[in-house]
Amino acid sequence: MNTPSAPLLRLPATLRARLEDWSRVRYPREACGLLIGLRAEKHIEVVQVREARNRDLEHAALRYLLDPVDHLAAEEDAAANGFEVVGIWHSHPDHPACPSELDREQAWAGWSYVILAVEHGRTSDLRSWRLVGERFEEERLSS
Repeated sequence: MNTPSAPLLRLPATLRARLEDWSRVRYPREACGLLIGLRAEKHIEVVQVREARNRDLEHAALRYLLDPVDHLAAEEDAAANGFEVVGIWHSHPDHPACPSELDREQAWAGWSYVILAVEHGRTSDLRSWRLVGERFEEERLSS
């Protein structure tokens, strides 16, 4: 559960809508990508979202494997524009917007993990998480 001391992730409505669109288009496969932005003392500001290819074609309905070429391109583009990659987003087709054990095993400390629940092709929930120690804690979200 998110707490008032948890970092705030600012995700503008236009960028949220883009994530929802990409997630619906890729359904029933997991969509994925990167969050580009700036870190401040008490919040993270997302200024751009990027879609990446899911390289796990065999298990794409259950997991994602972010394409390293797309990841590197996002890192380079962010740095060239004075930003940084601040997290990853991905969808959960017909599953809740909560991290799985595989999500936890692959997560990096300090990044935001936005997860979109997509049920029958429609986005039903969007939540953000941060790895703290060995477990995820929910981040507060605002537009």
